[in-house]
Amino acid sequence: MSVPGNVRRWSRVLAVLLAGAAIVGVHATAQAAPSGGETSPVTGNATWFDNLGSPYGGCGLPQDHLETQNWIALNVFNTPGDYTMYSRPMAGGDPKVGTWDNGLNCGRWVRVSIGDYCTGINDGAAGQAFCRNGSWVSDKYNGATLDMLVADSCGDPNAWCRDDPYHIDLAHQAINKFVKDGTAVGDLEPAHWGNRHVSWQYIPAPGYTGDIQIGFIQGSERWWGGVSINHLPNGIHGVEHYSNGAWVTTPMNTDMGQSYLVQPTTTGGTDYRIRVKDVTGAYLFGGREYSFSLPASCGGKCSAPRTVVSYTTSGGTTTPTPTPTATPTASPTPTVTPTPTATPRPTITPTPTPTPTGGTAACTATFRALSSWPGGYQGEVTVKAGTSALSSWKVTVSGLSMGSPWNGVATASGSTTTVTNAPYNGAVAAGGTTSFGFIGTGTAATPTLTCS
Repeated sequence: MSVPGNVRRWSRVLAVLLAGAAIVGVHATAQAAPSGGETSPVTGNATWFDNLGSPYGGCGLPQDHLETQNWIALNVFNTPGDYTMYSRPMAGGDPKVGTWDNGLNCGRWVRVSIGDYCTGINDGAAGQAFCRNGSWVSDKYNGATLDMLVADSCGDPNAWCRDDPYHIDLAHQAINKFVKDGTAVGDLEPAHWGNRHVSWQYIPAPGYTGDIQIGFIQGSERWWGGVSINHLPNGIHGVEHYSNGAWVTTPMNTDMGQSYLVQPTTTGGTDYRIRVKDVTGAYLFGGREYSFSLPASCGGKCSAPRTVVSYTTSGGTTTPTPTPTATPTASPTPTVTPTPTATPRPTITPTPTPTPTGGTAACTATFRALSSWPGGYQGEVTVKAGTSALSSWKVTVSGLSMGSPWNGVATASGSTTTVTNAPYNGAVAAGGTTSFGFIGTGTAATPTLTCS
C-alpha cells in the first residue's frame, strides 16, 4: 500500500484516493460537475485533513458551528497540469473554476460512497499520473456511504486539487463513520484506507427540520456587518438585504460562500432584514424574511469568530419554525497541528528568531517555516503593527511559491504574491500582531516581505 508524503494547508494530512477510471493521468480531459441540482454520482480522488482553518473554514464558518463534523472540501481550480495560484474569486464562466464554484457550493450536502483500492502509487505529485504502477481492486469496504457537508476549499498546487476535477478532501475523523449494511466500518482508516476511489453526488440536507442559523462574524459593527448563514435545506446561492426602503443584492464575502456583507435597514443602524436563495435560485421557504439586530454582546464590535443571533420571521408561504436563539454548544475550537501522520513524516523545522524582512513604519512582516516534508512546507507570516493601530494591512511576498493562504486573501502577479487581510483580521492594535499561513512548494527559503 502506498502512503502519501505530502501535506495540505493547515494540518491537512493526505491519505489518498483517486479519480474515476477515465482519469488516469494529469492531462486527461477534466470536466467539473456543473453547479446546481446534480443527481448523478461522479468519481474522484479523496484525501483527508484534520481541521478547518482558524477562525473559519473556506465557507466562512468556525468548525464548531457546523451542523455536522462530517465535512469535505471541494476544488477551487480546474486546471489539469497547471499549478499556478490564480486570484480568488474568479470570473463567472471562467473554465478554470472548479467544483468549489467560487463558494456557491458551500453549505450543500453530498452523499459519498467508498470505491476501489489502489495497489500502486497515488501520491498526488504534480505532473504525475494517479495510481502509478498499480491497479484498482474492490474489497469489503466498497459501497460504504456517508452524507457529508461542503465546508472548505482545496486550492493547493498538487495533482489532487488541480488534475482531478472530482477530488474531495474528507474530514479525517469522519472516515471510520462510513456505513455499510447498517454498521459503521470502524477500521477503514488507517489499516484499510489505502488509495481509493470515491463516488459522490449532491443531495438536499438529509432529514431537514427547523430553520437557518445566522451569526455575525468577527469585526462586525454598525458600519460594517458580515454574517454567515448555515443549517441550510439546500445550499445558498444568494442573499438580499432590505436597506433604505429597497431590497438590495448582498455581496458575498470574497468566495466564502456562506458569508455575506449585509447593510442595516437604515444607514448607521443596527437592525437587519434579509432573505436567502438556495442553489436553485428559489427563495428559502417561499421568500421568508429574517429580521435581527447587531447583538449588545458584541459591545459595538463583534470579537468572537461568530456570534449567533436570534431573529423573527415574516412572509413566505410556509409556516415559520422555531429559530435558533444561542450559539450552539460545541467543543472548543480545534487546535491546528501541522505535523502530518502520513509517511514519510515531515521534519519539523526549528522555529527561527523572526527577523523583519521589509515593511514600513505602519507594520512589519516576518516569516517562519513551521514544518517541512519532501517537496513542500508549511509557512507562516506574522504581521506586526507599528506605533499606530492598523485598520487593514497588505504584505507583498516574493522569493517563494505559496499556495492559497488562510487568514488572508492572495493576489498573484508573476513571482510576486500580495496578501491582504481577511475581513476579520484587518484591525490590529498598536504593537499587536496577526498572521496568515500557507503551504509552500519546494524548500522553505526566507522571502522578501513588504508590509503596508
